[in-house]
Amino acid sequence: QERMNAKAVENLSLAMKEAGGLLVHISTDYVFGAEPYNRPCKEDQKGTPTGVYGLTKLHGEQAVLSSGVRYLIIRTGWLYSEYGKNFVKTMLRLTAEKPSLKVVFDQVGTPTYAGDLAAAIGTMLSGFARPSEESEIYNYSNEGVCSWYDFAKAIAGYVGHTACDIQPCHSDEFPSKVHRPAYSVLDKSKVKAHFSLRIPYWTDSLQVCLKILLDQ
Repeated sequence: QERMNAKAVENLSLAMKEAGGLLVHISTDYVFGAEPYNRPCKEDQKGTPTGVYGLTKLHGEQAVLSSGVRYLIIRTGWLYSEYGKNFVKTMLRLTAEKPSLKVVFDQVGTPTYAGDLAAAIGTMLSGFARPSEESEIYNYSNEGVCSWYDFAKAIAGYVGHTACDIQPCHSDEFPSKVHRPAYSVLDKSKVKAHFSLRIPYWTDSLQVCLKILLDQ
């Protein structure tokens, strides 16, 4: 993971600096988590990753900053869409097939629809048309807060998979090599103020994605 999330990013940063371009780097809420936060994490907050993924992504951010390239670093998390493998598509399948499920309730963040993130990046890039625009780190996710359990309940509820009994459980009931943050909600005040963004609430965007999936 270090080679992909840090060394590769360093190489891209140096190449882009030589070309005189702007590097857009997508980072993660997993750069936080080791501290017992109870308020949304801000961009200037010290990174405290809980596992290898978050640590190597933090190293990637540091590589961008030290390279001297013009950059736009965007931290996001809990991404899903109608494409590829993700939590929403997995829950759609499991809640249709299984009579019951356990989903962790002690990991809290914000689901982020990839379509909203893509649109936000487009808006942000338009603000970087001026060479004098300063490089910055920005947080972006949908609005609101939930646990994975709440996320699963919302998915099943919106599509009518009510026969599946979804119950909350603790993270230690599902041991994993991946150490996920217990709290990684991102503060988006900076990106909203700088680019005048109006960010959708997570349940509204979830319903948009689910409608697309169900119409396929």
